[in-house]
Amino acid sequence: MQLMTAAEAVKLIRSDSSVYIQGSTSIPEVLVAALADRASELRGVKLYSGFAVGRGPAPYCRPENREAFLVNSLFVANNIRRWLADGYGQSIPAFLGEIPGLFRDGTLPVDTVLLNCSRPNAEGYCSYGVSADLAVSATECARVVIAQINAAMPFSYGDAVIHSSKIDAAVEVDDPLVEVPTATPTATETRIGQYIAELIPDGATLQIGVGGIPNAVLTALRGHKHLGLHTEAMTDGVLPLLESGVIDNSLKKVMPGVSVASLALGSRRLYDYMDYRKDLVMKDVAWTNDPFRIRQNPRVMAINSAVEVDLTGQVCADSVGVRIISGVGGQHDFMYGGALSEGGKTFIAIPSMTEKGESKIKALLTPGAGVVTTRHMVQHIVTEYGVASLRGRNLAERARALIAIAHPSVREELERAAAERYGHSFLRLR
Repeated sequence: MQLMTAAEAVKLIRSDSSVYIQGSTSIPEVLVAALADRASELRGVKLYSGFAVGRGPAPYCRPENREAFLVNSLFVANNIRRWLADGYGQSIPAFLGEIPGLFRDGTLPVDTVLLNCSRPNAEGYCSYGVSADLAVSATECARVVIAQINAAMPFSYGDAVIHSSKIDAAVEVDDPLVEVPTATPTATETRIGQYIAELIPDGATLQIGVGGIPNAVLTALRGHKHLGLHTEAMTDGVLPLLESGVIDNSLKKVMPGVSVASLALGSRRLYDYMDYRKDLVMKDVAWTNDPFRIRQNPRVMAINSAVEVDLTGQVCADSVGVRIISGVGGQHDFMYGGALSEGGKTFIAIPSMTEKGESKIKALLTPGAGVVTTRHMVQHIVTEYGVASLRGRNLAERARALIAIAHPSVREELERAAAERYGHSFLRLR
């Protein structure tokens, strides 16, 4: 491992090459800034990025850099969202769990990877810390590995390790990770969380997302026993359950006794908790998100969110109309794996209305909206007005159940739309 400056390290990147930039809350900001500074020297550098939380807009996303860097997002993150919305970059549709395969089979070639790693341990291994997800496969496939050796990065076990001898260029930094404030659930979110928690049995294995509703669910689970954690994203919300022993992973079939995640985002408290903790591992997202591995755990509870849902149960979770705002992520992987799990349940949890006062349950999806989870896979839709259980129900029955949990101000409108669409088969369900 050769130590050098960031400016020297990024000189290894050539025009017309492809670069993967590590994500989660561990974007290698020092290296990225140095790369952006080389814009006048480069042309056609393809940049791949996945789920990430940046401190601000990515420095390569400037109009004067549009010929130097071609942004191809695998999950539209906050630091590049405006760039893509303005038409300067593009997103690549793919299930998050399948993206490592695109790297490994050469569909998405990776020449260079930019990492944010921990300092080496006694055996010379560095850890990717909070971001195994796509970094594991991208590093495996890259010809050149450039890393920040970051005093602020926790050392996590699992797939997220690399021997220092495999790093071609290293830059020593002490660059604090982005911290994501723990979302305090609103009254609406708390009620949704309570509905879901009532349907989760002791001994369940959790996959849970990010935000107020997931935190509300976790808070409502504090009286449960012997829960397990096999998730894509780990947040501060799980810490009280881990520290109290509610999550003990004792009944899991896949890596019993160990919490499993692919990435983490939260506060410094979470990052410190992860440091050198052998009962918590970070795995390649192709491993965590494999539906047929997920199903091996009993009673998988997959809890995800959505932008909007239509009266047939179609779930849009990655776009507002035609504008892509995120990605499929692992929703499909866990909704499928959870449905296959013995005793498993899957949930789409949403407030009935947006902050702008628009219904999230609609007669038809907004034109251009993408379907992330199909109507064939949905089990439970949950709002503050209750739970719509859709599994095994026909389309008219689904419409009736969803209208019952929609905001009261839109129910009459949805009733008319459903009656027009389904006729007597809907009207007879009054």
